[in-house]
Amino acid sequence: MFNLISRNLSFSAFKATPVHILFPRSLCSSTAASDNSFTVSYLIDSCGFPPDKAISASKFLKFKTPDRADSVIAFFKNQGFTETQISNLVRKFPTALHYHPEKNLLPKFEFLGSIGLSHSDIFKLFTGRPNLLGRSLKNHIEPTYNILRDLLQSNNRTAIAIRRCAWVLDLNFHANMFANMQILLDVGVPGSKMLYLLTHQPRDFLAPTDQFKKAVEEVVEMSFDPSKITFVLAVHALRSMSKSTWEKKMETYEKWGWSKAQILLAFRINPWCMMMSEEKIDKVMEFLVNKMGFETSIVSKNFAIFSLSMEKRIIPRSMVYQYCLDNGLLKDKKICGFSWWLQCSDNIFIKRLERYEKEAPGVLKLYQEKLDHCN
Repeated sequence: MFNLISRNLSFSAFKATPVHILFPRSLCSSTAASDNSFTVSYLIDSCGFPPDKAISASKFLKFKTPDRADSVIAFFKNQGFTETQISNLVRKFPTALHYHPEKNLLPKFEFLGSIGLSHSDIFKLFTGRPNLLGRSLKNHIEPTYNILRDLLQSNNRTAIAIRRCAWVLDLNFHANMFANMQILLDVGVPGSKMLYLLTHQPRDFLAPTDQFKKAVEEVVEMSFDPSKITFVLAVHALRSMSKSTWEKKMETYEKWGWSKAQILLAFRINPWCMMMSEEKIDKVMEFLVNKMGFETSIVSKNFAIFSLSMEKRIIPRSMVYQYCLDNGLLKDKKICGFSWWLQCSDNIFIKRLERYEKEAPGVLKLYQEKLDHCN
């Protein structure tokens, strides 16, 4: 995989698609809007364009009959797109109305299906990144996929990366990706850990190299071990927020009595604690401290709780925990036991409640009620 980084690859196939391909000359027009009156009317009446947007789009689109555009809209409907979704897609990428459904669009849908993406995945891919419809299948999409697959060494991991970030198929990702991978290799990050980041957070590798390098250097200064997964997670955390956002999250924790040292320790052990929103941090602390009665200093040592869903885990399981405590099923209230109570798998949790059911009939029903209520 990593031989690709140093290998002299020819990226001629990945050069940005020329404007004359995305907007064919046959479609471009410098004539007055009146000459494009049919196109403007079609975009307004059939695609829901606001008049000003329709006039703007008509500079790149020109057709005298609705046949081709109608066939494109019919194609998207057959693929399961709603009228609203088609309208949004065409507004973002009006040139799609020029394409031949069978020659230009269908092959892309078929290729993406052949690499392991579901119909739902493909649907999300094009609604989220409609410009991908304008990329050449042979000259861009397929070669880009092949390089990704060679790097990730797995069709499944490659599909996950594409689901996580459609940009990896649309943009010329190689411009920064190989340089950023080399930066991680230079500080001692193992290939397996880099694979994890590339699979689950591929957008990080699209960052400008100077910005990526700065994030890596900050993580090194925080004494993260590059051989551990927490190193690349910390890089992702720093890459995913601005300095001001980082400071706001620090202030939110400090508001609840955490020291800077406690926050940084928590970040080194579990970087996800700084990827929660300020609102989520407040909600968890409010619930655990004011509702459940745990000390802030104790909560700060069990920061893995912050990555759990309030509605699906923390609230319903906490209510059942308190019920079991009140009924003498638990000896005393300890955060370590409580943390396990929240983090164990659904299967293990249900088995624990089944054990308690003999002494406190209805505990399983109570849990389901709390779960249903929160969801």
